Amino acid sequence: MLYRLKRHPIPIKAHFEFSLVLAYAFPGQALAPLLPPGLKLDTYEDFGFLAIAMVRTRQLRPSFLPAFLGHSFFLTGYRIFVRHQEHDTGRNLRGLRILRSDTDHRLMAFFGNRLTHYNYRPARVNWTRTPDAVEIDIRTPNGHADLHVRADLTTRPAPLPDSSPFPDLQTARRFAGPLPFTFDYEPQTHSIVKIQGVREHWDPQPIRVDVTRATFFDHPPFNQLGTPRLANAFYLEDVPYQWKRGRRERLPRD
Repeated sequence: MLYRLKRHPIPIKAHFEFSLVLAYAFPGQALAPLLPPGLKLDTYEDFGFLAIAMVRTRQLRPSFLPAFLGHSFFLTGYRIFVRHQEHDTGRNLRGLRILRSDTDHRLMAFFGNRLTHYNYRPARVNWTRTPDAVEIDIRTPNGHADLHVRADLTTRPAPLPDSSPFPDLQTARRFAGPLPFTFDYEPQTHSIVKIQGVREHWDPQPIRVDVTRATFFDHPPFNQLGTPRLANAFYLEDVPYQWKRGRRERLPRD
């Protein structure tokens, strides 16, 4: 019955020192098969979107503990933008389906894999931040999710990347993430687990980035889906954040 522990049973608090999120566009029909029951792709026109979120996190701990007992670490998450319609209320919720997470904190990976479905893996992370730029270099076992990106902070707001399918920044901001919910699928009970995030001072700024390595896209199934298109890049700093306990919703049987 260990799967019951993975329902995000403990409310969590943390502080985001900074967050850099890149969203990549893929043909919607290519991403849709990667989703479990109960989730549908959140699209713009015919595109679906996968985000790479890089977050320097401080003081992460259960909500009932003081901040000085929290842990600080670096986290990278690969997430697909999705929607879920609640069976009882009919509400159409926007959120993220997490495919993979990397962290430089082994204790975080150990407990994260026992209390969530976020698929944590250990990684070596080097990052620097100045008033003008953020540079992040991530190395993973076997090179399956190596990442190197440099973000220019001197021009904010920056224009959208040339490869973006979005017509303007307002539309692109809808896919800036993180969204109100994260969704897990529990196959043992054919259920969706919903984790609601609560944030403050949320004002992501569009920036220019140079991505020189993103090997996650070099492996199946993404290396078979066509060339990913950088759709947007958003940056923010100094954000208090918390996650509520997960709530399980049993899906109807067809």
